[in-house]
Parts: sequence; C-alpha cells; structure tokens
Amino acid sequence: MSIAGIFRTGQHRPPLTDKAQIDALYKRHRLRIMLAITIGYGVVYTCRLALSMVKKPLIDGGIFTPVELGIIGSALFYTYAFGKLTNGFLADHMNLKIFFAFGVLISAILNIGMGFSTILWLSVLLWALNGWFQGFGAPSGAVALATWFSNNERGRMYGIWSTAHAIGEGLTFVGVAGFVTLWGWRAGFWGPGVVCIAVAGVLYIYMQDRPRTMGLPAVADWRNDHSGESAARKAVDESTWAVQRTILKIPAIWVLAMASASIYVTRYAINSWGVLYLQEAKGYSLMQAGSVISVNTIAGILGALAFGFTSDKVFNARRPPTNVIFAAMEIVGLLMVFYGPPGRPVFMTVAFFIYGFGLTGLVTSLGGLFALDIAPKRAAGAAMGFIGVFSYIGAALQDQISGHLIENGVTIVDGVRHYDFSSAILFWVGMSVVSFVLATSLWRVRVRD
Repeated sequence: MSIAGIFRTGQHRPPLTDKAQIDALYKRHRLRIMLAITIGYGVVYTCRLALSMVKKPLIDGGIFTPVELGIIGSALFYTYAFGKLTNGFLADHMNLKIFFAFGVLISAILNIGMGFSTILWLSVLLWALNGWFQGFGAPSGAVALATWFSNNERGRMYGIWSTAHAIGEGLTFVGVAGFVTLWGWRAGFWGPGVVCIAVAGVLYIYMQDRPRTMGLPAVADWRNDHSGESAARKAVDESTWAVQRTILKIPAIWVLAMASASIYVTRYAINSWGVLYLQEAKGYSLMQAGSVISVNTIAGILGALAFGFTSDKVFNARRPPTNVIFAAMEIVGLLMVFYGPPGRPVFMTVAFFIYGFGLTGLVTSLGGLFALDIAPKRAAGAAMGFIGVFSYIGAALQDQISGHLIENGVTIVDGVRHYDFSSAILFWVGMSVVSFVLATSLWRVRVRD
C-alpha cells in the first residue's frame, strides 16, 4: 500500500442490519470521538502556545528580541493558516484516526526540537513546521462532528468540542508556566512535546473513520435527522472535490472569514502577549500572570457550552443573535482588562472571565460552527479550512504587528526595560470591534438547506 493509501479513508463496508448492534456501536464511538477531539485536542494546544510562556526569559536572556519573537510566532500562524486550508480539503478524504494522530506526533517532536534551538532561522523553521502539522487537528474534528453527529445536535456538540480551546489555554497558562518556572524556558517546549507524543497514541486508539467504513448507516439516517435538501438535490451525484468548490460561491462564507480573522487578532494577541503584558504593565510574576489568564479555561468552557445551547435552544439554531451577545461581552471584558483600576487582582480575574466567556463563545461560531451551518455537509473540512486560513493569517499579522508596536514602546532607563502597550492595546481592541460589525452584518443568514 502507498503512503497516500495509508491515510485515505476506508471503503464502505456492507451495512449492518442488527439495530441493537448499530445503536451500541454508535453510542460507544460517538463518546470516544468526543473525548478525543475535545480533551485530546485541548492537550495538543499546549504544543501550539508554548512560545507565549517563554517570551520573557528569552527576551531577558538576550536570546531573542520582541520583534524576533514576533517573527517566530507569526511563522506558526502563517503555516497553520495554509495548513488548515489544505488539510481541511484533505481531511474530507482522509482516515481521521491516522490523519489526526500523525499530525500530533510530528508537532510534539518539533516542540522538543524548539527546546534545543537558540538560532533565529532554525526556530522560525521548526515553529513554522509545527504550525503546518497543528493544522491537522481542527479539520479532523470538524469532519468527525459532521459525520458522527447530526443537524439538530450540531450546536451543542460543537460547543463541547470548542471547550478544547479553553482547556488547551488553561493547561498552557498553568501547566507550561509551571515547567518554565521549575526548569527554565527549554522545559516550556520539552514538557508539552513529551506529553503530546503520548496523546498521539491515545488519539489513534479513540478516533474512528467514518461510520460507513464500519458498516454503520449515515448518522442522519440513524437519528432520522435530515436537512431540508430536496430529493432532486440528493440525487445529484457530485464528487467531494466538486462539492468543496461550491463554498467559494457563498458570500456569507467570505464575510464570516473576515469576521473570524478579526477576532483571531484579539484572541492570539492575548494568548501570545497577555502574560508579558501582565508581567510588565501590572507587575505580576509568571505564575501569577498565568493563573489570572487561566481563568479563561473555566470561562471559555462555559462560554462555548453556553453558545451552543443558547443558539440551538433559544434562537432555534440561529447563530447571528448569539454572536452579537457574545461579541459585546468579549469587548466589555477586554476594556476591563486594559482600562480597569490597577492593583486589583480580583477585578482582573473577573475581567478575564467575562472576556474569556464572550471570546470562546464567539470563536465557537465564527471559527467553524457557523461555517458548518451554511456549507454543504460533504465539504465540512474544506469550510473549516477556508475559515481557518483567514483566521490564522489574521493571527500571524497580529504577532508581527504587535511585536513591532511593543518594541517601539520599550524604553530603557538605568538598564531596566519599561513597556508602553498603549498602541498595541488600541490595535487589539479595534479588531474586536471590526469583528463585531462584520458578525452583525450576517444577521439574516440562515442554515443552508
């Protein structure tokens, strides 16, 4: 068998006829898949965010400047953006069990390599490759959701999956911060790398390919939950590639991609520079800064679940009204973080909670759920990839722009660095407002029939 053949999705097996067996297999594998794409993907996030936890020791040690760290960080975002796009298209054709686990394994090895590098070009190369292989994860999760879970449960299931972002950020801001505090900046890469090698094995065990490769009926047939597609449309026998190309003809997808790109600027500004901001502007230690920001874990989990439930149950699977509510919360929380009274750790914790709740709910929608609503089901991976390329180009540009804005705000007095984050803050908050406006413009868009 060729290498391509190893990764390709399996052939459909003869349909099972025993209803009890079908029910048991569906219930068993749906639970395992949700655990894999949620907890597993959450842990894997630490291999993407590790750089954010070692910026201060790298700067203080004279290894890299803020501008150089911006270059390294943006390298991951650029390759992740295009990796998510191409891997999104590929994921619609791949065996998810092998595809996802392989990407995690290579990402883990690259993180271990980062712990040995103090050379700019090598760190840029390793972190860029890491971004590409990190791009296997989200499309795999999206395709798994589209093929193992049906229409009227998508919002809630996607909300559960989206808690992976918060889980990963929490593990990074506390767990990786602990590695760095105890053993230095190199451990900030080595720790997540070793853990994720083990996670790759667990993902291979728990993930599954499509239901029909196991002889199961399509999930829509099993749950009797069909969309409003006409019989004529169902009869059209289009290739997966042809269906994927149709997403480019949906105007709302383009607006959604820009809205997602804008909110990803703010999201990764806080992830990439938030710890440094709290250390330098608020006087927190690394562990204190990580602990305060880690409140995003709880807030994000609640926000993702609340978004899925609210949009499904309160607004009848309509995402735009829920987008507006969560976008407003995100902006309010962000303003509290930057313009609230100093020396108030409780206030700062509440501010990050409000911000994290609103942000994660909004990212749940703009970063994928809304795209799955308005794109054909057979192009789920492609839709995620298309939104992803815009989102992470936004994140990449953010890292470079933020690095320059922060560097320009540095002054050295008696050998001590002093930071002025005011320009960076205006940039970060402004992009949240842009995302709010774009998301609101999609008010009339509904689920695709």
